[in-house]
Amino acid sequence: MNKAIFKVIKPGLQTTIQDFGRFGFQQYGISPSGAMDVFSLQIANILTGNPLGSAALEAVLAGPEIEILSDITVAICGGDFSPKVDGHEVLMWKSISLKKGQILSIGSCRQGARAYIAFSGGIDVPEILGSKSTFLNGGFGGLEGRALQSGDILLGNAAIMKPLKFLHPELIPTFHKTLHLRVILGPHEKSFTKQSIQRFLNETYTLTPQSNRMGIQLKGPKLDHLLGPDIISDPVPFGGIQVPSSGQPIILMVDRQTTGGYTRIATVISADIPLLAQAVPDTKITFSTVSVEEAHRLYFKRHRLIKLLAATIK
Repeated sequence: MNKAIFKVIKPGLQTTIQDFGRFGFQQYGISPSGAMDVFSLQIANILTGNPLGSAALEAVLAGPEIEILSDITVAICGGDFSPKVDGHEVLMWKSISLKKGQILSIGSCRQGARAYIAFSGGIDVPEILGSKSTFLNGGFGGLEGRALQSGDILLGNAAIMKPLKFLHPELIPTFHKTLHLRVILGPHEKSFTKQSIQRFLNETYTLTPQSNRMGIQLKGPKLDHLLGPDIISDPVPFGGIQVPSSGQPIILMVDRQTTGGYTRIATVISADIPLLAQAVPDTKITFSTVSVEEAHRLYFKRHRLIKLLAATIK
């Protein structure tokens, strides 16, 4: 039976409820939403005994402070947010047993950009179109389609896990202010000058503060079009890199528009998206190409790792 699991004391900068997202509705103009860093979400759920895609909290840059209302197990994964329980620092990438009345503070990030807080038994909010994810631009999903606010009380099927679990340190990702992303060129690479393609693959771009869940905006050497930036609008993928008339790349993320009318020079491969999701403003980004086959190999390698961890992590 579901019961109150925590109360929000301070909401943090932008704390939302996210799961894998909702799919099959882009044709109706509905973005997938979901966790930006799906790897950290999945590990947090493994550590709390939840199904991989269970809804958790996604905190950005500065996390929430919450009062625990039921004995429960939590796990915090992603960027280093220096979490504390009753003022004492606790480890990330590890399940933690909390008692009713304790205060969990997520803090500000020291490394990375996003933290994922999973609760054993999950978070009880309505599913909309098959997902509990918050779509801020659409105003639905999660808790009333918005970020958490002070005073919010969330429900769940609270549980204490025994024994507790942890992720081996060698598997914990590190996040730096330099980032190399692997991409598949296209589908519109022929719309750019050859010099621009070389520029894109050999120069450095900087992540700007205007970046958000909709898109990562970059600043760097201008990319020139042969016949202008406009195309007939078509569906846009997660990680697609649009180049508008400014010549500055925009990497499309989970809350992206469903179609776009700008040329796309490349697409970031799925295996590298979690690292991109953890990038902060002023991160220096470079690109290189891989084949579709290599992108598939890397995707399935990560998929097999997740399955193995789900079966054996301790």
